[in-house]
Amino acid sequence: MICRSDIANLKTDILEKVGQKIIVKGSLGRSKSFEKEATIEKAYPNIFVVRYEDNNRNATYSYTDVLTRTVEVDVFDGNTYSPLVPAQVVTKKRKTTL
Repeated sequence: MICRSDIANLKTDILEKVGQKIIVKGSLGRSKSFEKEATIEKAYPNIFVVRYEDNNRNATYSYTDVLTRTVEVDVFDGNTYSPLVPAQVVTKKRKTTL
């Protein structure tokens, strides 16, 4: 479940990374996916804008797109790309019998 604090933290992270190179990964449906280099242009209260390197076009994404992993964003830190949102840790629940 996504909390308001998760969205607020992500907004802050993206706002700090305006102007940085990123890689955006997402699904186009029917087993098709994309992976493009972009730059974070602007951050607004509900969305952020990226400019793709290959065709010089803008795209907007919501913060919930990133938190729900509809799109994945990897940020370039000077040497390598690292995920903006860390990988999810999945824990299995065990059934308890009484």
